[in-house]
Amino acid sequence: MTASPNPQSPIPNPAPGEGQDIVLAFSGGLDTSFCVPYLQEQGWNVHTVFADTGGVDAEERAFIERRAAELGVASHVTVDGGPAIWDGFVKPFVWAGEGYQGQYPLLVSDRYLIVDAALARARGLGTDAVAHGCTGMGNDQVRFDLAVKASGDYRIVAPIREIQKEHTQTRAYEQAYLEQRGFEVRSKQMSYTINENLLGVTLSGGEIDRWEAPGDGARGWCAPRRAWPDEPLQVRLRFVAGEAVELDGKPLDGATLLGRLNTLFAQYGVGRGLYTGDTTIGLKGRIVYEAPGLTALLVAHRALEEAVLSKQQNRFKPEAARRWVELVYEGFFHDPLKTDLEAFLASSQRMVNGEVLLETRGGRVDAVALSSPHILNARGATYAQSADWGVEEAEGFIRLYGMSSTLWAQVNGGAATGAGSPE
Repeated sequence: MTASPNPQSPIPNPAPGEGQDIVLAFSGGLDTSFCVPYLQEQGWNVHTVFADTGGVDAEERAFIERRAAELGVASHVTVDGGPAIWDGFVKPFVWAGEGYQGQYPLLVSDRYLIVDAALARARGLGTDAVAHGCTGMGNDQVRFDLAVKASGDYRIVAPIREIQKEHTQTRAYEQAYLEQRGFEVRSKQMSYTINENLLGVTLSGGEIDRWEAPGDGARGWCAPRRAWPDEPLQVRLRFVAGEAVELDGKPLDGATLLGRLNTLFAQYGVGRGLYTGDTTIGLKGRIVYEAPGLTALLVAHRALEEAVLSKQQNRFKPEAARRWVELVYEGFFHDPLKTDLEAFLASSQRMVNGEVLLETRGGRVDAVALSSPHILNARGATYAQSADWGVEEAEGFIRLYGMSSTLWAQVNGGAATGAGSPE
């Protein structure tokens, strides 16, 4: 993801030498909106960058640009991040096939691509100062800071962390700060922190943080049960080397394909969950997340992969995948081990070619049929039905395969359980 040195902007670029420039990764939400006047009052000449990693429509994108303008930034740039998020995250994540702690689909991973866009803008302006709206309690500060530090010698400014030194109710403080300066705060932002991108939606704050049942307002793309269509949905995905390349027979670029899957499966409430997990800094985190398209991709890919990989590949691969997921979640996006693991994951996908038919009636999605020239079928055998080997071969295999545990039972008098003492 790159930004040109002098991008088109609805807000004029400043003349050279007017103020000390800083680039703010900007989303138009409460936190980053607060950062603009706060930084300005600290003497910074604020340039905002919105990395459009999907999940926002044209109306929201226009709102973000208007928001930047009304806040009085020096310049604002919108960067298209769809292709980068597909190639940089979605492909290896689907290859890995594992959520963080077995559940969470890493919807925050666009943060690294946002950093790339902000740093490109900083280089274009000739400044080494970048800012973000991360809090001092969450994981995003780790992801932003480590990604910046791995990319060069930059100065990092984090206004939300700074105000947390003096204010415990930071969101209320931010809201009052903006309103006192004549800036409105959207109603949703009063209750929840909402993040949307091509990968999905996350919601936190309000009753979610209080460990209560999410309210009706804690909903993003996924339709509630009462709104699911009556007819089931079927879609067909084609994979080449583990990458989805066609939807229902139509070739699509990755970002467009994932966007279509989001729209289709969100109608059926697929991919919504309430997640509690261990954060990077040691706290327990709790969020509502919705990832309809990613969920569909993961289900289809796993069904195909399990049919074409060897038994040993299927056994070992989750170990490497979990380590890759942990690195990405915890901020080590540029660590060399992540690159090493991706080389293994890419190699494992050589034969993951074929088509998968997905079906949902609501709430979940299943891979109901698949085809591939690489399915590991034995010509003369079908599991639990027929075999091209004899009874003696089967009995001999069982005898040798279980020899160690059988010998243990014989030597120890069949005491397979219990806590006997040695003599």
